[in-house]
Amino acid sequence: MTATPDLAASKVWFLTGSQGLYGEETLRQVAEQSRRIADELGESLPVELVWTDVLTDADAIRRAALDANSDDRVIGVIAWMHTFSPAKMWIAGLDALRKPLLHLHTQAAVALPWSSIDMDFMNLNQAAHGDREFGYIAARLGVPRKTVVGHVSDDRVRGEVDVWARAAAGFAASRSLKLARFGDNMRYVAVTEGDKTEAELRFGVQVNTWGVNELADAVAASLDSEVDGLVAEYEERYDVAAELRRGGERHESLRDGARIELGLRAFLEAGDFAAFTTSFEDLGALKQLPGLAVQRLMADGYGFGAEGDWKTAILVRVASVMGAGLPGGASLMEDYTYHLEPGNELILGAHMLEVSPSLTTGTPRLEIHPLGICGKEDPVLLVFTADPGPAVVVAMSDMRDRFRLVANVVENVALPEPMPNLPVGHAVWKPAPDFATSAAAWLTAGAPHHTVMTTAVGVEAFRDFAEMAETELLVIDDDTTLPAFRDTVRWNSAYHRLARGI
Repeated sequence: MTATPDLAASKVWFLTGSQGLYGEETLRQVAEQSRRIADELGESLPVELVWTDVLTDADAIRRAALDANSDDRVIGVIAWMHTFSPAKMWIAGLDALRKPLLHLHTQAAVALPWSSIDMDFMNLNQAAHGDREFGYIAARLGVPRKTVVGHVSDDRVRGEVDVWARAAAGFAASRSLKLARFGDNMRYVAVTEGDKTEAELRFGVQVNTWGVNELADAVAASLDSEVDGLVAEYEERYDVAAELRRGGERHESLRDGARIELGLRAFLEAGDFAAFTTSFEDLGALKQLPGLAVQRLMADGYGFGAEGDWKTAILVRVASVMGAGLPGGASLMEDYTYHLEPGNELILGAHMLEVSPSLTTGTPRLEIHPLGICGKEDPVLLVFTADPGPAVVVAMSDMRDRFRLVANVVENVALPEPMPNLPVGHAVWKPAPDFATSAAAWLTAGAPHHTVMTTAVGVEAFRDFAEMAETELLVIDDDTTLPAFRDTVRWNSAYHRLARGI
């Protein structure tokens, strides 16, 4: 098992609605045109788009929904009503569908052939009201969905479908995710707690715990030859501090870090885990708090949460899958401290050791430094600054009756000054819409201090993911004002409690 996301292995089905009223010749044209639309759209997607036969009756629609549900490779379906497809035919199918749905409101051609339009053309090209019929029944049934409007040749349309497909891949990854907790969460901390049963119901993820000494046994089983090979990779790939290189006085610590990576990878692969947590309060026989190993595993697509924070580990994994193949990456992050210069407020984010090098295109420096907690030997880790550019930080809170996602649009910036004495991977950012509004909204929402930072996908992917998971999402962006945000928090609380029923 590898955690490296492969979106090309996933499929989205393209369903076309019509009816038998128009005759075989018209349905043949419907099939030809819908296949052409699907082919054009599929060229821009990171997943495989599979065209299916035109659907003209309720039994075929219901069967298509059931078949999509039963195929693990299918992560979602796109529906387009090429002609008028009476929506009562779609009731059983939409009621049965358990995969994410995108309603594509498009048509075969960009422009109308004004001089030649006749009733045959009108009968063939009826998406303008056929999709309205479909939209009604989807709304009537309360089916979660994304609606994209426009011709598939439009970059905006293709981009919106691309984002939805990535969100669907992230949701599919969560539905099959197995997460290993090594030890418990940090003592007395509130936000790392959560309802694991509800998480499996809502997101599909299995969250279970293993004793840290089971991991230590896997670390101890690493072969010296494997350690040699991994250390050589480190020395080739990173700017390794002299004291850690072969012959250096701290080289054995680097070998210990390599053993931890080898054992951790072996444990995760053997258990088919794509996410995990550790805790500095429960390290058992491990010589170091895993730092370098965790950083490299996140860069490979594994989800991770520090201090037992499994909710953040889920988000890191989901963000990694959604951003597969795009520039940038996803990482555990934590708002650590502020620069409060008026008009130039900045947030410095980091963690003790575990920030993913996928956030930088530079060459990280591999170093060793005292940690000052956990009573173990000094850990090895990668030190770097995240690249400047747009990013999103997203967090998950357990609000007792639901999970809440909070996302803040941010801009990573270059270091205003060097930080030679801060030996951790880190990022510095400006939050939208401004520091005071962002921080006040975050606190109002009860969002936690652990987040996932992604520099690969934007906030729209998390909007789509939240819709698929039927989970609350609060967004802090350039349009946010505190009075409106507070109202949204109140309205959402009322809505989600009513929506759950008695």
